[in-house]
Amino acid sequence: MALINYVTRVQFGFGELATLKSELMLAGITRPLIVTDKGVRKLGLLEKIEATMGTVPAGIFDDTPGNPNEAAVRTAAKQFREVEADGIVAVGGGSALDLAKAVAILAAHGGELKTYAMIEGGVEKISGKTWPTIAIPTTAGTGSEVGRAAIIILDDGRKVGLLSPYLIPKSAIVDPELTLSLPAFLTAATGMDAISHCIETYLAPSVNPPADGIALEGLRRGWANIRLATKSPDDRSARAEMAIAATMGAMAFQKGLGCVHSLSHALGGICPNLHHGTLNAVFMPAVIDFNRKAPISTGGKKYDYLARAMALDSGDEVAVAIREMTNAIGLPTRLSELGVPKELFDRIVTAALADHSHQTNPIDASAADYLSMLEASY
Repeated sequence: MALINYVTRVQFGFGELATLKSELMLAGITRPLIVTDKGVRKLGLLEKIEATMGTVPAGIFDDTPGNPNEAAVRTAAKQFREVEADGIVAVGGGSALDLAKAVAILAAHGGELKTYAMIEGGVEKISGKTWPTIAIPTTAGTGSEVGRAAIIILDDGRKVGLLSPYLIPKSAIVDPELTLSLPAFLTAATGMDAISHCIETYLAPSVNPPADGIALEGLRRGWANIRLATKSPDDRSARAEMAIAATMGAMAFQKGLGCVHSLSHALGGICPNLHHGTLNAVFMPAVIDFNRKAPISTGGKKYDYLARAMALDSGDEVAVAIREMTNAIGLPTRLSELGVPKELFDRIVTAALADHSHQTNPIDASAADYLSMLEASY
């Protein structure tokens, strides 16, 4: 039997930040810790947040790194306990939202963060004690505002997933107004992240027809608007379409992801300075070509449905179109452009094989398969 579960409240649209006060009340949060980063703070967005909350935050943690890590989670969890917060308002891109979820776990359960990693058997150790979170994304990419996962780099260097239905934010406020100041590079990179979620989750073999439908519609919206959002950042319609495409991609990826993400998580743990969405864009063509070998029930005709959503003539064009789009919106298309040495390939493969996304790829990739994908992406 398949478990199909959609439970997240989503306030979507321009000006929906105004719902924050009522969403805090519904979530039972009276003393929130705001978790964000210094970039968001410099943009003056926190002033908007505080003016809308209707309450004074218990504290603000703005030291979220580009790739959230265990050390930052510990520091924020310590602050959460010291200020006696009773919930979190997460504001920013996927890094801030993921860090906030990890803080919600650690502040409630204690111990070492690796205890709660999926690959360490930690799913069952995350309970309803987890502190409530409201997520306010300022990028259109990860969809973490509706996701059940947080991706964190542990002290030992592994980039792991913390997964639990208790991590799904009590509410997501997706206000495209907050993405209008996003620079072109981040618009492009986070947008390709959203597109990768839609594609990978659609190809994942588990049974979830609603997720498939959401993924294809999210892909259609994202693919049609990513170039416009990148080149014309003030286009409100394009920004709104990218924002909902990101949310839809994450709604769907409860099906699981695949080798794009297992490779991105692996390399991102080794080189945390590399942007996750950019890595997904680089890896997608090689992984899509590899997954063409899947049985027709999980590959084959599914590629034609992807093509339709991308306004292409054939499923054979999907991988090439992704590489062309990546180049057109100003992102690198090869690992060599990112300065990744081939000497890291063995470490990347080892980490990819252990990643939770590896388990839900349409084909069980071997070490040799991963090496081939890395070579094709180089």
